[in-house]
Amino acid sequence: MSQSPFRPDVLAGKVALITGGGTGICHGIARALGQHGAKLMLMGRREEVLKEACAAFSKQGIEASFVAGDVRDFSQAEGAIKATVSHYGKLDILLNGAAGNFLCPTEKLSSNGFKTVIDIDLLGTFNMSRAAFTHLKAAGDSLILNISATLHYQGTIMQSHVMAAKAGIDALAKNLACEWGEHGIRVCTIAPGAIGDTEGMRRLAPLGADKRIAGEVPLKRLGTIEDIANAALFLASGAASYITGEILVVDGGAWLVKPAFIDKATWEKLAAKS
Repeated sequence: MSQSPFRPDVLAGKVALITGGGTGICHGIARALGQHGAKLMLMGRREEVLKEACAAFSKQGIEASFVAGDVRDFSQAEGAIKATVSHYGKLDILLNGAAGNFLCPTEKLSSNGFKTVIDIDLLGTFNMSRAAFTHLKAAGDSLILNISATLHYQGTIMQSHVMAAKAGIDALAKNLACEWGEHGIRVCTIAPGAIGDTEGMRRLAPLGADKRIAGEVPLKRLGTIEDIANAALFLASGAASYITGEILVVDGGAWLVKPAFIDKATWEKLAAKS
C-alpha cells in the first residue's frame, strides 16, 4: 500500500461496522478505516473468515472485532448493530458492502436467483441502515456508506439481477439522504468500476478480459482496492461533512465510454464456468 494522503488520525474515535468486511473491496476499506483511527466491527456469514481478518488487523495495530450474521435477516441486522454498540459504546459509520453476484443470461435466470441477489444487496442495505438508524442518529455527524456499481448506468448483459439491485441501492441512498439528513446522518455511495485485485477480475483474467478492460478505461488501467479505500476515507472524513446523497464513481472514467467492455461470446464462456 502506498503512503496514505490522509492524516493517520483522521478517523480517530470513530466506530465503523462493515458488512462483507472479511474479504475483497470491503476488507480493504475496513483496513484503511482502521489504519486511520477507526475501531472496526466486521459482519459476514463466514465466522472463520471474519476471525482471520480480525487477527490480521490486530497484527497491524488495528482494533477490530466481528459478529457473524446475514444481512437478509432483519433480526440478525439488529443483532449486529447491538453487538457493535455494546462492544464499542456507539456507531458512527455503517458500510453496506455485503453483495452477491454471478453471471447468468436473463432467460435462464431463476426467480430465486434474482431474489437472492436483491435480498443480499438491496434488502441487506435497507435492513442494516434501518437497524442502525437510532444509533447513527444518537452519534450525530454519522455516515451510511454503500458500495454500488456502474453496471446499470448503461447495460451489462448477464447482470440483470445485479443491475436491479445496485440501481435500487442508489435510489434508496438518495431517499435516506433526504429523510435522515436532519438527524446528522449523511448517506453516500461509492460505485467502483473494474477493480483489478479482486476475485471478480481474477475470474475474468484467464480470458484476457483484464487487459481489454484496462485499454478501454480513459485512465488506461484497472482500479485497485486502495483506490476505493481512499474514496471511502474521503467520504468518512470531515472533508466530506457537507456531502450527502452523492454517488462517487471510482472507475477511471470508464462509465463515460459507451462500447461494451466484453462481447457476448466472452460473457457466455464466463457464464458457463460460473
